[in-house]
Order: sequence, then structure tokens, then C-alpha cells
Amino acid sequence: MRSTFSLLPAFAALPLALGVASAHGLELDVPAQSLDAALTDFAEQANVRLLFDASLTRGSKAAPALKGDYSVAEGLERLLQGSGLTYRIDADGTVSLLPRPVEQGAMELDSTLVNGQLAGRPDLPSEFAGGQVARGGRIGLLGNQDMQDTPFSIASYTSGLIRNRQAQTLGEVLRSDPAVRQSYGFGNFSQVFVIRGFPLVSDDIAFNGLFGVLPRQIIATEAVERVEVFKGSSAFLNGVSPSGSGIGGGINLVSKRAENDPTRSISLDYASDSRVGTHLDLGQRFGEDNRFGARMNLAQREGETAVEDEHNRFSLAAFGLDYRGDRLRLAADFGYQKQRVNEGRSVVYLSGLKKVPKVPDANDNYAQPWAWSQLEDSYGMLSGEYDVNQQWTAYLAVGGRYTRENGVYSSLYVSALDGTASVGRLYAPRDEESESATAGLRGNFATGPVSHQLNLGLSGNWREFRSANESTSAANRLPGNLYNPFPSPIPRATVAGDIHHPRKTGTTEARSVAVSDTLGFFDERALLTLGVRRQSIATDGWSAATGLRTTQYDDSITTPVYGLVIKATDYLSFYANRIEGLAPGPTAPSTASNSGEMFAPFRSKQIEAGVKLDWGTFGGSLGVYRIEQPQGVTNNGVFGVDAEQRNRGVELSLFGELQPGLRLLAGGTLMDTELRGTANGSNDGNRAVGVPEFQYNLGLDWDVPGVPGLAVNGLLMRTGGQFYDSANELSIPAWTRVDLGARYAFKLEQRDLTLRANLENVADEGYWESTNGGYLTQGAPRTFKLSATLDF
Repeated sequence: MRSTFSLLPAFAALPLALGVASAHGLELDVPAQSLDAALTDFAEQANVRLLFDASLTRGSKAAPALKGDYSVAEGLERLLQGSGLTYRIDADGTVSLLPRPVEQGAMELDSTLVNGQLAGRPDLPSEFAGGQVARGGRIGLLGNQDMQDTPFSIASYTSGLIRNRQAQTLGEVLRSDPAVRQSYGFGNFSQVFVIRGFPLVSDDIAFNGLFGVLPRQIIATEAVERVEVFKGSSAFLNGVSPSGSGIGGGINLVSKRAENDPTRSISLDYASDSRVGTHLDLGQRFGEDNRFGARMNLAQREGETAVEDEHNRFSLAAFGLDYRGDRLRLAADFGYQKQRVNEGRSVVYLSGLKKVPKVPDANDNYAQPWAWSQLEDSYGMLSGEYDVNQQWTAYLAVGGRYTRENGVYSSLYVSALDGTASVGRLYAPRDEESESATAGLRGNFATGPVSHQLNLGLSGNWREFRSANESTSAANRLPGNLYNPFPSPIPRATVAGDIHHPRKTGTTEARSVAVSDTLGFFDERALLTLGVRRQSIATDGWSAATGLRTTQYDDSITTPVYGLVIKATDYLSFYANRIEGLAPGPTAPSTASNSGEMFAPFRSKQIEAGVKLDWGTFGGSLGVYRIEQPQGVTNNGVFGVDAEQRNRGVELSLFGELQPGLRLLAGGTLMDTELRGTANGSNDGNRAVGVPEFQYNLGLDWDVPGVPGLAVNGLLMRTGGQFYDSANELSIPAWTRVDLGARYAFKLEQRDLTLRANLENVADEGYWESTNGGYLTQGAPRTFKLSATLDF
């Protein structure tokens, strides 16, 4: 049976056939959808006669959105990329679809290694139907992978989702992920992400696949194209992270690049109570065949937040350059970010209580007027790829960051249910330099009926930090109150180090070499990934007070990986993996008889299995996992690595278009945790601190019928209760938060203008969001956001 679309008058067919490959562009607006539906829309809009056998597109992956000026040839190439199909244009202008031939002696590897389909981004996987998530993402050493072809759980969020949610920080983006929850860092305002029950600190977030480059603590999104979330341990894939967190998952940010069409947009935004800002985004490709590209993002924002008396000032300048040659691809990213927080609401510690105190009102602030924090980061990265031939590609990336942090933090220690507390103070200036590099070779070949995707890689990260501090002892804290805050004099503090010129207090060095092979069997229906990474970790510590070396450690460890994907049908895949996590080993505390002894790196182990579905416009995954992480414990006065935290979970993810114009992003997790080998067995069998029994999200985005350009969205987040302590005596209740939003896109004097409005925490619910880290983090209050973006 043949499907025929005759939409071109016969007298116009021949001129079109002669000009189809020319640079003349047609204005197209084809949404992301199934391939056959996309081809139908394309034929109508391009006014071409298109013939194809319906069986060719049956079961094909969804086609990406096609919006902008394209020639017929360019449009077809984009829609058909990764489908295994090509096209032929006859003399009368008729376009016919054909199976793509396989060259003699070569093998087509389906779409396991994904070629980008975003306009101007051949390095990125295409967007999934609905445009909120991508079809795949970067899987460390393995490079970009399609979600159906990888034996791991991944999620990749697009710049479209970031814009429509008006997400200004990484944390605001990841509220859309049902497997991720958040808290603050210890003694500062850094965003900490809890994935599968284990924390991931901002130090350990990668930038274009490279650790140690992004700003610390709070990461802005104005220059981010994709947010890629890897769920599970990843020591083999990425190497050990700089600070050793991320046992339950990792995050990689992809920078913006100049696209095929020029980018010229300016946004003005407002957030309650009085925070206003602007964002300028400019991008352009130029030179022969548009090989050179430049992208610039500038942003500034200042004002009082929805938390009473909390003031925030933020600045960003980010630049991206790239070159796309026939065989050589180069890129450079440079950025500067500065943020100042005055009277930022702090975390809350409990002292001697038998019950967690009631949460204050959502917008209450119990920080002291003298508290502030200033974060300043300069960063840069250079990367390149070279196609040695059609099968092999070599790559290299180097980058670094210089960080200067300063701040006076107030801490509240609550000792009674009526809010009675004591106020402490921490002044902790810190400078840090970080340098990273990675290099490798990727290739594919065949041995008989078995295909191979081989990866060889080297990576390294070197950090040096200088710090000092003034901290308040318990005896020197001053009176305070959680529910009735009042200004406190600055408490007297004990000085450690030179706070005006901090000395070097530590260095870390992580180096590794890795090799992997993904073997394809039965025409790529079965994919087996095997790999091993040899990692060396070295740490040195110096006293802030004396400048003398206090600790030194250097050890190596090997981490393997095993992964299997069975593609039962074109839309159904089964997967399983066994992979490990790695963190620098602990040092025995001063209270132990073996004080100062350094231990080998922590090796956590993960086993996971699940199923993935891809119906073209709608997809999902369901997986089960178990992660076991060793922990240090002092028994009978001797410190050792004898304890363990075990997390077991069931994870569901759903995404895509339920029907044209209705987009879904949802999922949930059930988690069971258990502590083993605790001190004298006192907490054996208890749940781990900061890990809820369940968490789930329901996000919808809907184009309002009859009103072109108008869409509304909503996000429901529900999180179970969490224990505050390992003894499981103190806990916080489950909480629910609802966010609502709307946007309206229209033309203003032939310019695209988009208005967006979002209301976060609609009910202004006061809730303890997290106990991760052994302290309480309060959830954000009701916040109204409004923005206008003009493309000029």
C-alpha cells in the first residue's frame, strides 16, 4: 500500500525539482510528532508531492520539530535523520522515500550514537514530542546516547522547558524531575540535589561532560541549552567526582551554541516581592557554510525575594564560540557569574528536642540582619573533536574555574518547641582553583555479525583551595527565636587561619583511564556494554592555622560496568546494569583512637533493571534499583568503614504528548532505606536521614484550543516524610506543593513576543522541605514570576 500526498500543482513540479536543493528557504512550522504525521504536515506546508510506503515509517521514532526557514532538502534531511530512510526527487518534482542503503563493508548502527537534530546543534539528540525533554543525552565516556539504547536511566530537559517554567537556577529546573529533591549545603546557600536518596553537591555537576568548570553553589540557567540527569552511580562513566558526591546520580549541563537561524532576544522579568531583571541572548552563524558561530548571554537581576527581608543581586556574562568543519569541530565557552545574598534564610539545627518544631510561615525569615554571602566565579572551557575517518573520532576538552567566596552566615539552633533558640555565626572566606581535562577516542566497527562501539578515555581534575574561618562555639551563641526573630549582636567567634589572606588548606587530584565496548547482536536488537576504569585519587590537607601539612593520601581503584539492552520491539526495550560509585575515603576523627588514619575510597554498588517505552509521541520508563554505600563508624573508640546505607527503589517516568497540544511530564519513586553496621548496632535497620519513602510529580502543559499561542501549565509535587536523625526519633511530615503557569505568544509588528506568568507554591504552604545533611531546610514561599521575551 502506498500513501500519496498530491499537494503541488503539476505545472509547478518541475521548477521545484530543479530548485529543491538550493539555499532558498521555505517558512515551516512542523511540530514534533510521529514521523508519518510530520511528513504529512511537511508536504502540505512545502507544497510538494510526497510518496512513500506506509510500512517504512511504522514504528519509527518521533520526528523533531521543524520551525524556521528550510529548503525542501534541508527539511527532509532533518525529519528523516536517524530513521534509516532517505529520499529521491524525480524529474517531475515528486519526492519518494526509500530505505537508506548500507555501504559495502560498513554497518549502520541504528541510532545508538545519536546525531543531533536541534537546529544548529548537530551534537545534540533531538527533542522528544512535546519539546520538554530530549530523546537522549550524554552518558559520560559513552557520549550521546538515545534513551532506548542505553542500559541506564536518564532524563534530558530542554531550553524550552527552562523558559516556560521561568527557571532561573538549576534547582528550579530540576523541580520538574520526579526523582530529584533539594536542600541547602552546610553553612551556605548552595543547592544540593538528592537523587535516589543520596546527595549531589554543586561541585560535582559537569559542564559539557567536564567536571570542575561550573560555578559553585548556585548555577544560573540563562546560558544552558540542556540539563541532563543521570540516575544512578556513575564512577565508570564520568570518573570520580571532585568532592565524591553523586552516588545516586549525576547532572551534566550543555551550553548554548549559535543555531542555524540568528538568535536575538531580550527578556524582562519580575519576581515577588520586588526582584527585577533582564536577559539578553544573541547568537549568529557566519562564514562559509555557516561554519563559525557565536552566542552571548548577559543577565542581571536584583531585588527582594518572596522571603521577608531576603535580598538577592545576580550578574552573568557567558560566551560560546564554535566551529563546524567537515571533520573538525571546535568550541569554547567562557563565563563570569556573581551573586550576592543579604539576610538569606538559613537552615535550622535542632538541639535536645524530642520533636521537630512546627514550620514557620512560608515567607518568614529567621536569619540575622548581619548575614550575607557573596559568590564570584570565572570559568572557561575549550573542546574539540576530529573525525579520523568515518568510523573513528578523537576528542579533547580542557577547562577550569576560579572561585572566590565570602560570607557571614547566621545559624539557628532550636532547643524548645516554642522556638527558643541560640544564634551562631560563621565567617568562611574561600578561594578555589580547579582545572580539568579529558581526552579519548570513539569508534565503531564490526567483527562478523557483531557490531562494536569502542571508547577509550583519559580524564583528570586538579583542585586547590584556600580557606579560613571564624566560628562560634556553643558557649558563645546568643539568644534567638524561630518564630519571633529579633536582631542579635554578632556573636564572638574563634578564628582558624588568616581570614584576610587564607592559606592553602587542601588539594585534590583525580586521574583515570577507561575503556568500554558496546557489542551489538541480532541487528542491534541486543546491546551489551562492558567497561572498566582505573582511577587514582590523591588528597592533601594543611592546617589553616599553622600552614603545616596534616593529611596525605594517594590510592587507586578499579571500577567496572556491565549493561544490557534488549530491544524487544521498535517501541519496547528492557535494560539492566551493574555499576559502581566512588568517593574519596574518610579520615578517622580526632575523637577516635586511630585519629588521622585515612581509608581507601568508598566503593558503592548499584544493580538496576527496567523497561523503557517509546510510542513516538509518548514515552516512559519503569525501573527498580538497589544501591549499597559503605559508611564510616566509630565502634569501641576505633573508626572504621564498617557501616552501610542501602537504598532500594522503584522509579517511574512518563513524558511526551498525550494528544496534540497536551504535554505530560510526570513520574514517581518509592524508596526503602536501611542502615547496617551502625555504632554498637544501635541504629541497625533504621531509615537513612533525609530520604523520603515516596516522592512523585505530575506536570501538564496544555495549548488552549481556539486561542493560538496561549498555553497553561501546572506542576504538582508530593514528597513523603523524612527522618532528621539516624535514631529515627525526629521526623518531618510529608509535603505537597502546586505551581501554576501560563504563556501567550503572538506577533508584535512582525516580531515574536512571549508573555509568561508563573505562580509557585500557590497555597503559600509553609513546609520543611528536607532534612538532608542533618538539618532542616524550609521550602520556598509563594512566588509570582512574570516575564516578557521579544525576538527582534
